[in-house]
Amino acid sequence: VQLQASGGGLVQTGGSLRLSCAVSRRDISNYAMGWFRQAPGEEREFVAAINWSGDGTYYADSVRGRFTISRDNTKNAVYLQMNSLTPEDTAVYYCAADRYPSTLVSADGFGSWGQGTQVTVSS
Repeated sequence: VQLQASGGGLVQTGGSLRLSCAVSRRDISNYAMGWFRQAPGEEREFVAAINWSGDGTYYADSVRGRFTISRDNTKNAVYLQMNSLTPEDTAVYYCAADRYPSTLVSADGFGSWGQGTQVTVSS
């Protein structure tokens, strides 16, 4: 599975961005998907995840209420809508996929990763 994340950029505090993750597989309906982020000098951390059907979503406490993960299996894509951004959200954001993730809230649970997209929030 190949993943391509896009949509990052520079935004001011309080602004919004929508990240997209395009998946190479013809059918992603049986894959769980996740978004993670990594700031300079930090470990990769969980942001959000969504199960294969889309009716189960999971969020890190730091983004709950501000970020929304969604998927469109007809377009083989997953999205992360990010609102009320703060400088603490600055990081490279990665999308991940796995058919049978051992966990949805840790990077260890996902086997396939995209190349990342940079999100920078200015104060």
